[in-house]
Order: sequence, then structure tokens, then C-alpha cells
Amino acid sequence: MLDDNLYTSNISTGHTHYTVTPRMAVSHRESAKDKPLATRSRSGRLRDTAYERLKDAVRHQELQPGQALSETYLSKILGISRTPIREAIQQLVAEGLLETIPGRAVTVAAPSAQAVLNVIHIRSLLEPEVARLVAESPAPEIIAELNERLAKMHAAAVQGDRAAWSRADTEWHEILANACPNPLLGELTLQMRNRTHGLSVGAQTTAARILDCTMEHQRVVDAIVTQQPQAAEQAMRDHIQELRASMFRRLMRS
Repeated sequence: MLDDNLYTSNISTGHTHYTVTPRMAVSHRESAKDKPLATRSRSGRLRDTAYERLKDAVRHQELQPGQALSETYLSKILGISRTPIREAIQQLVAEGLLETIPGRAVTVAAPSAQAVLNVIHIRSLLEPEVARLVAESPAPEIIAELNERLAKMHAAAVQGDRAAWSRADTEWHEILANACPNPLLGELTLQMRNRTHGLSVGAQTTAARILDCTMEHQRVVDAIVTQQPQAAEQAMRDHIQELRASMFRRLMRS
């Protein structure tokens, strides 16, 4: 379940807190362009905040697959009015993290076994190319960030902290995707990964698999550091293949 205290406390940034006021009535003739720029900008910030909080909650299984979501409930625990919540939900439905079931509330997506394998197949086509492109000319700061997340993954794997490992893993993939010289390719890889990330490190994932997965990431980074594009591509392909095999075994057991 979504942690009420966690998410209400995270709405603040530094010493600035979002203060939600009732939405003013707007004439049906009033378009978005008629609204003050500050109002539209603030509304966008609230939508983005709601989007990021909900996306993280889905990816890290604080919201469970199949769980129904209420705009009223989410508005209350996030401290954000319903309009930005609704916009965030619509975006997450479009990205496949949430789904709309006719006659029912919006729910957290619960992909079938075949849907999961389909997503992994797409990842196997996209992510090796991302690794190859990044390895062609890696920026020093990108290498440093990848290594920093790797260190967190190693520490979490040894300590058996699945939540910390999952977050470091997510950040690692985001850094790599954002470093891709083809921004659209990087964006697509993250969208595909988000669809199934909540299932990647579940209760059935063994400690040995988490350690192996960490080493697979290490091999990708090693190839990037030494600027070996083909090796980086192959290391990422191997990682996705191992992910598919691991996920297939888990799906067959469930």
C-alpha cells in the first residue's frame, strides 16, 4: 500500500511546500491560454509531482498490480488537488503502468505473462543499442554516476535490501537512458522498462539472482568505461536475456 506519511512528507522540496487551494470555477469559454502563466506553471508542477510519486509507487510495488485507485484517496494522501492527479493518471494509463477497466476504477496494471515477455523482447531490441551508443563517447560524469549507482546496488545486494537495490537499479537505467545521444530511443527504453519493473525484483527473486544481476550491470559499465561499444551492446543483451530467463521461470511457478 502507498505510505501516507511517506508521500505527504515528500510533497515538499527544501523549505517550499505546495499549498493546494480549491480550484476556481472556469467558464467553458475560457481556454488554457487565458489562464495566468504562473497558474498554469504551478498546475504543471503539481501534475509532474503527482506523476512521479505515482510512477515510483507502481514501480516499487507500493501500489500493487490490480489495486484500484481513487482520485479522492490519492488527492488526500499526496496533498494535491484532483485535477493534477487526474492528469497524472491519464499519462500513466497511456504509458501502460495503469489501466482503465470498463465499469471499474482505474487500477494498477497487472500484465499477463505474455505481456511481460513481450515487453522484455522489446527491451532486448532497444537497450543493447542504448549501451552501444553511450559507450562510443561516454562523458566522465556519466561514468561516475553509473559507478555510484553500481556501488549502491552492490551494497544493497550484500545487505539483502531489495528496496534499496531496486531504487539504485532504476536510477542506473535512467542515467544510461538519459545519456543516450538519441533521446527518443532512451525515452522508449524507460517506458518499456517501467511497464514491468515492479515485477523484476519481487519476493520470489533470489538473493543470488540479485547479485548476478548486479554483476551484469558491472559488465556493461566496464565496457562503457573502456569505450568498447560492441562489448557494451553484448553485455546489455546478455543482461536482458538473463532477465527474460529469470522472469520466465518465476511466471511459470506462479
